[in-house]
Amino acid sequence: MELQDFLDHLNSGKEVIGGGEAHLFMHGVSQEALKITAEINGGYHEPEQLRELFSRLIGRPVDQTFALFPPFYTDCGKNIHIGKNVFINMGCKFQDQGGIYIGDGTLIGHNVVLATLNHAMEPDRRGTMIPKPIHIGENVWIGSNAVILPGVTVGNGAIIAAGAVVSKDVPENTIVGGVPAKVIRRINEGRGQE
Repeated sequence: MELQDFLDHLNSGKEVIGGGEAHLFMHGVSQEALKITAEINGGYHEPEQLRELFSRLIGRPVDQTFALFPPFYTDCGKNIHIGKNVFINMGCKFQDQGGIYIGDGTLIGHNVVLATLNHAMEPDRRGTMIPKPIHIGENVWIGSNAVILPGVTVGNGAIIAAGAVVSKDVPENTIVGGVPAKVIRRINEGRGQE
């Protein structure tokens, strides 16, 4: 299996059978991600060096407006897609096998978890993983310690409150919070909050 075959498999939403070809390939991709994240997290790097390391991690260049404050963790990396003017703060953990798409102008707070894999519910199939992407729109603000679960889409301009666990889609220009996250209020563009 080649990397593109692996990504095509994940992006199709097909299950990753425990011990199967895609699962075994995933282990190799994880080792590369662990090596690069150890380099990112192992000492100080100028912003340009961090962009180079992050680009190597995800397998494509990030824009010169991208900023990252390490440490940063991922066990894949190759299915992260980043827009312009994106900021990722310290301690974030991205499980991106199912695909993570982050729109322009998004701010991601400390210790945010983006998880794109579920396990099969049946105990005898628990090692099987089900990938589903996370789509984050433009100008989104994700507060510290928030968790976004597989298959969630966050609309443009939304705010995810600190500590929220987001299991359902978030409408654009809304503030959500809580466990599970619920809409707290709408944001009135240009005038602050309603």
